[in-house]
This record gives sequence, C-alpha cells and structure tokens, in this order.
Amino acid sequence: MFPKWFDKWNRDNPVNVELPAIVVGVVGSAVIAVVALVVLGQPFATDSLQSGPRGTGMSVPEFKSDLATPDPTIALMIEDGPYVPEAGEELAKDLYQNVQVLGELTDANFNRLMAAMTRWVAPEAGCAYCHGDGDLETYGEDTLYTKVVARRMIQMTQNINANWDGHVNANKTVGVTCFTCHRGQNVPSDIWFQMGEVNKSASGWAAQQNRVTPLTQYTSLPTDALEAYLLNGEIIAVHDLESRVPGIPGKDDYPGIQNAERTFSLMNYVANSLGVNCTFCHNTRAFYDGSQVTPQWGTEALGIQMVLEMNNDYLVPLKDTFPENRLGPVMGDAPKAACKTCHKGYQQPLQGTNVINDWPELATTSGAPDYGQ
Repeated sequence: MFPKWFDKWNRDNPVNVELPAIVVGVVGSAVIAVVALVVLGQPFATDSLQSGPRGTGMSVPEFKSDLATPDPTIALMIEDGPYVPEAGEELAKDLYQNVQVLGELTDANFNRLMAAMTRWVAPEAGCAYCHGDGDLETYGEDTLYTKVVARRMIQMTQNINANWDGHVNANKTVGVTCFTCHRGQNVPSDIWFQMGEVNKSASGWAAQQNRVTPLTQYTSLPTDALEAYLLNGEIIAVHDLESRVPGIPGKDDYPGIQNAERTFSLMNYVANSLGVNCTFCHNTRAFYDGSQVTPQWGTEALGIQMVLEMNNDYLVPLKDTFPENRLGPVMGDAPKAACKTCHKGYQQPLQGTNVINDWPELATTSGAPDYGQ
C-alpha cells in the first residue's frame, strides 16, 4: 500500500513515523492542488476594466470566471428578423380596430411583433394576457388594463431607442425591447415604490434612514434617494467645498448632510445595479471635479435623466390604470423604473447584446420603420 521507502523508514525508525507522514501529506496536497489548477483553471483569477487614465488606479476588477459566464436570460432572447414590406401591402391600422400604435406596420410585421411581446412579457398567459379570452373580434377592445399599459410601454420603448441613443448605445448598437426589463415576467424585477417613513418611532430626517431596505441595498442609508433623484429630479450633491460657509446647510444654496447621505444611497444603488465600483465613473481623489470623471460618468448622467423621463412621463401617469394589487404596498403609488430594472447587475443590460437588431419597429417614433430596403 505504501511506497517501499516508507516501509523501510518505519522498520529503521520504529518510533519516528511523523516526518515521512508529513512529507507524504505535503507532497500529496501539492499534487492535488496542481491537478485542480490544471483541470479547473484559476477560479479566483481577475481581470480589470480600465475606466480612467493610466496610473490612477481607476479600474473595475472582475473575476474571469464571472466574465466568462453569460447572463442566463440571454438564452431566452428571440431572434426573428422582420419581413421587408412590399408595395401595396395592407397596414395594421387598416386591418384591425383601435390600433393606436404600430399601425404603420404591415400585417406580417405587426403580428410578428405581437407574438414576440407575448413571449417577452406573458409566455404562459399568451395573447389573453392583454386581449382576454374573447375571439379575435374583441381584440380591439381596451377592456384589460394590461393592454392599455402595454400600449404606453411600446411608446416608452420607442422613445428610449429614438431619443436616448447616447445612453443605450454609448459603445455600440444595443437598444432596448420589452425583454430588456421583463425577461419573460409579467412585472419586471427590480421595479421600485415609495416607502414613506420607514422608522415609525422617529420623526423628521431620522424617519428616512437607519432601517435596512431593498431601496438602500440593505444598508441604513436614506430610503428616499430614488424618490428624490429618479422621480423628483433633485440635484445630486454632497457638500460645499468651502469651510464654515455661513447660513443653514440644505437651505442657503448649498447641500447639507442629508443631501450627502442621499447621494451615497443613490451611488450605492447605481454601483450594485451595474456591478461596478466608484472608479467606473469617478476619480476618487476628486469626486467633485467634473474634469476628472470618466466617459462612463456622462453615460450614467444621461441614464439618470432618461429614467426621470420614463417615470414621470410614462409610468407615474398610469397609476389610475393599474389595479390596486399592482400599486405600491406602502404609498399606493405606481411602479417605477431605475438602473437595476434594465441592468440587473451587469454594466450593460444582457451584457451588451444587440436586442434591437430584429425589431426596428421599436426603434422609431415616426411610424413606419426603416427596414433597410
């Protein structure tokens, strides 16, 4: 069972058997470790994305194993190229009743997109999720709230692709579709609602913090950061650079500690939403200096303005359309979007996959899309 030299050592040294046992254990462990590295690779090896000037340490480290693992929802995407229209084809608005959006599409492309939306948003319920259980003659009715909401969400998606190119296509053509947020679910994950005062035993500013919630990434930071910056459009600020500024912080034209804490809460949320750290957008030696930020800072700034528009122009106005069970559990407010609703922990949604390539109908607000004829 044991090597001959081991048996000889035991015969010659009947008392001292610990040393060869230790040698065998160390050598065996080393062999196992080497074999594991050869077979499994280096599971803790990292790679870094340089986000700022060389020599400044501005980089985002990631495990190579994570980089090699695709977002599992990418496999659920639908590839279904459009049909190039031919002259004289009838349009959806002439064939069906109450087609308020997408009416300029041909019958084939209209139904192609409707089928894709069903799989993106309601793969189990199918067409009945928006149109009910009636026959085709009833499909033009707006009986269900889901159809009214879906119509508005199509308009929102078209607006994002047509007017926010600087954010969604900052590095390459990516675009968004219903699938970007929904991923096969009726209600997208990572939407948010207002939470009101989370600390009932306190009043004033103290009632907004010191209790961990999903909106603060389970920290004790303020819970109203998304409400302040992604709904109310307040200025994101931390502090005044001058010492002993006269006046009252938060009132006399410079931010107070509450603004700083809200900003930290928002930045923590953004970092978790994209799976990055502070240096993805900032030079941490001078957070306040706009000349030292990275290109990603500009992309994120556009994203904040885009989300503000999404919430205020498209989602909040639907409050009276949603049934009570779709409203916020605390404040009864409409569901709202934020960075994580699309990104879900990745720097780019669906790891930068071009989702709009097959769906030019969702990339324009001007009616008939360009099919590249």
